[in-house]
Amino acid sequence: MDVGLKRELEEKVRAGVRLTREDGIALYESDDLAWLGGLAHEVRTRLNGDVVHFNVNRHLNMTNVCTASCAYCSFQRKPGEKDAYTMRIEEAVKLAKSMESENLTELHIVNGLHPNLPWRYYPRSLRELKAALPDVSLKAFTATEIHHFETISGLSASEILDELIDAGLESLTGGGAEIFDWEVRQHIVDHRTHWEDWSRIHRLAHEKGLKTPCTMLYGHIEEPRHRVDHVLRLRELQDETGGFQVFIPLRYQHDFVDMKDGKVRNRLQARTQMATGAEALKTFAVSRLLFDNVPHVKVFWVMHGVQTAQLALQHGADDMDGSVVEYKITHDADNFGTPNKLTREDLLDLIRDAGFRPVERNTRYEIIREYDGPDPARRESPQPMRV
Repeated sequence: MDVGLKRELEEKVRAGVRLTREDGIALYESDDLAWLGGLAHEVRTRLNGDVVHFNVNRHLNMTNVCTASCAYCSFQRKPGEKDAYTMRIEEAVKLAKSMESENLTELHIVNGLHPNLPWRYYPRSLRELKAALPDVSLKAFTATEIHHFETISGLSASEILDELIDAGLESLTGGGAEIFDWEVRQHIVDHRTHWEDWSRIHRLAHEKGLKTPCTMLYGHIEEPRHRVDHVLRLRELQDETGGFQVFIPLRYQHDFVDMKDGKVRNRLQARTQMATGAEALKTFAVSRLLFDNVPHVKVFWVMHGVQTAQLALQHGADDMDGSVVEYKITHDADNFGTPNKLTREDLLDLIRDAGFRPVERNTRYEIIREYDGPDPARRESPQPMRV
């Protein structure tokens, strides 16, 4: 990058001037990752100090049966396939209760778009889960699922959200976003929920008082300009509603394990390479710099690996999600070494080892407990990148 442009971007970031589309593309073109990471770290430090947030959550997928066949997805199954499943609500509650230990604070629920389950299955499942786990926040359903519920119920998204909130819903999930630009999206997504409906549903959720996450699936057939466009669409919606709490870059995965049944469901991988660690860190840094109106950036360690997740904390991220035990959607694709489980103690150690102070939060980013940071008496005690 030209020295003059680098200085100009530094000055804009330090003055709090909003970066443009052209600025975002220029940042992606920089090969100086240390400079880029340092600039993003300045912003995350200004917003969140030396804190890394985490929560104790579990993922629940009540069905993997899905009408869609998205090109990147290894989770979905069609009715009648050998390992297709749909839980009775009583089964889902029993499984959720078995996850209750370790002071669980959040249940994250995402499903396939089942062609035959009735609409009433979904609010009933939330009511019974909430009754069984009254102190656990229910973060449930993507905007794609809400759009699907409109189709199967004949209700509007507004009516659907009202009923789900009444049943215990505290937040939507951020899924279904992938990449919004149609140039890419038409090749990767096989359902009807695109930017217009995704943004409509999150806007409605925000109007009703819900705070939600937003996501981006990167590292497949998109280019940096598509990532910048994606973030700027979300930034504009955040200007309007203020309802996004956190942005979560999700690394696209190749399908390494589904060949056990003779099928490779990921139709992109023959022409894609997964993002390298350096590309992941660049994506976190540029996202943090562009997203001047979202307070948190989360690294989902399951999709990045533990070491890259720790490094992301030095490149703009301030949240390390979460103490997941069984995450089917990604672990049905990857087998490259991420563990199936991190306990609270594991997360505390990882955050301290990266040089930060752990803070446990709930779904609404309210602080549950603050922990000591790295031991200052320890030789070569880790410290956050200096700013």
